[in-house]
Amino acid sequence: MTGERVPITVEQLNTYVKDYLGTSPFLANVLVKGELSNVRVYGGSGHIYFTLKDERSALSATMFGGASKLDFTPENGMKVVCSGRVAVFVRDGKYQLYAETMQPDGAGSLFIAFEQLKAKLEKEGLFDAAHKKPLPKIPFSVGIITAPGGAAVRDMINVTHRRFPAARIYLYPSLVQGASAPAQLITALRVLDSSKKCEVIIIGRGGGSAEDLWCFNDEALARAVYECETPVISAVGHETDFTICDFVADLRAPTPSAAAELAVPDAANLARQFGNVQRRLASRLELGAKYARTRLETLSRRPVMQNPRACFDERRMALGRCEEKLHAAAGARVEREKLRLEATRGKLASLDPLAILERGFAVAFTDGNRAVRSVKELPEGTDFRLRLKDGEVEAAAK
Repeated sequence: MTGERVPITVEQLNTYVKDYLGTSPFLANVLVKGELSNVRVYGGSGHIYFTLKDERSALSATMFGGASKLDFTPENGMKVVCSGRVAVFVRDGKYQLYAETMQPDGAGSLFIAFEQLKAKLEKEGLFDAAHKKPLPKIPFSVGIITAPGGAAVRDMINVTHRRFPAARIYLYPSLVQGASAPAQLITALRVLDSSKKCEVIIIGRGGGSAEDLWCFNDEALARAVYECETPVISAVGHETDFTICDFVADLRAPTPSAAAELAVPDAANLARQFGNVQRRLASRLELGAKYARTRLETLSRRPVMQNPRACFDERRMALGRCEEKLHAAAGARVEREKLRLEATRGKLASLDPLAILERGFAVAFTDGNRAVRSVKELPEGTDFRLRLKDGEVEAAAK
């Protein structure tokens, strides 16, 4: 039939709508603001999938490789402004925003990135005072990491030499601004730390805008400062400027010049202190010598020092008396022991069973050398021995 419409496929319709929308200059580069929701970041590709919404509507959106493009981490509930093109995804028949840029709505991306990283590192404990290393009292070697041609390096060198001329300065030049700066700063920090030549390290630069100082907010640099075994002083910008490096360093200085003042002592002040110590030590030594002389004079006036021979004679007499007493006591002790020995010998003699033989008695013994106690032990004809006081005789029982 003439004029009859031919049906088309869903894909053809979605493709037509895609091509139609693609010809709109307005939709090719649109600026849309809204609140983030359903944010999903894929780690491998860095693609960000999210929904932009307001009070009455919602819009699906995608930002390819967005994780590497942004200075902050998109989060649900954050208000942002996105720029990009609107197109139809033919497979699903949905139109969505393909974002090229994303900026926080109301607060700068650098500020949000700073706060997010600060909160993250603070939660991990990188800012804890317990991890802060004390600065050496009198460092004789100072490492400085900064731009070689800036005013900051001249100020730090001048202040260090003026305050403590004995300090040796190790300057490691590095970029302090731009995308390449964090890597150079990390390398410089690790080289000086591993060399063990520096007792303290100053890292920093002069003032500038937030963008100029942004390299000192790098997460990898913050972790390198935290892992550094040498104490680190952060001196970035002016007194009102704060960076992540300031929070993680062992000490923050308001300016590079102030960092040099904090790193090394004042030689003139040290000289005064050493002078005071020297005077106190000399005074103590003088008092000690005076006391020793007085005591020596007192000892020298004693009789033993005036006439040592007389003291020795008295000691000899005392020793002689002790010797006499010792001999007398020893002799008396020997006599007492002799008497005790004689008394004991008499008791033992009285208890000797053979002593009865001296009074004319005899003792009969069997062949087994056993004393005979009864005639019943000697049947007729039994041989035995009789022990007398002067010998033995053989006998037989009858």
